[in-house]
Amino acid sequence: MFRGVNSLNLDAKGRMAMPSKYRDRLAALCDGQMVVTVDLSDPCLLLYPLPEWEDIERKLVRLGNLDPRARRLQRMLIGHATEVELDGNGRILLPPPLREFASLDKRVALTGQGKKFEIWDEPTWNEQRDSWRAAGAQDAALSEELESLSL
Repeated sequence: MFRGVNSLNLDAKGRMAMPSKYRDRLAALCDGQMVVTVDLSDPCLLLYPLPEWEDIERKLVRLGNLDPRARRLQRMLIGHATEVELDGNGRILLPPPLREFASLDKRVALTGQGKKFEIWDEPTWNEQRDSWRAAGAQDAALSEELESLSL
């Protein structure tokens, strides 16, 4: 499981150094082979270990392509999916079109989300986090599913 928020730099070539605390786990899970794609609802990227992505991709392909909503999902997620791998220095190269999609510049926030990571432009992440906190304070009623969650 991947968890935590990490503040990282992108170098001039668009490479991001994976924090050392994740490298052994990624080596064991996928030998450093990953897939990065776009998020459908937020201006960030999703980074999956390759086996995890392959499971998702199989499910997306099984949706068929007659339903326009399924086709849209496939076009966005599979169409933008790019294989990346950890280099000898523990870095991954984020492709320019994906960096542009998420407005990634010099500072990024890498957030562990269980089986995947999100990659955000750090100022956008900070703004969004503050927005979520404010919205959470205003949400008096929780869904039944959330009420059963014990923290």
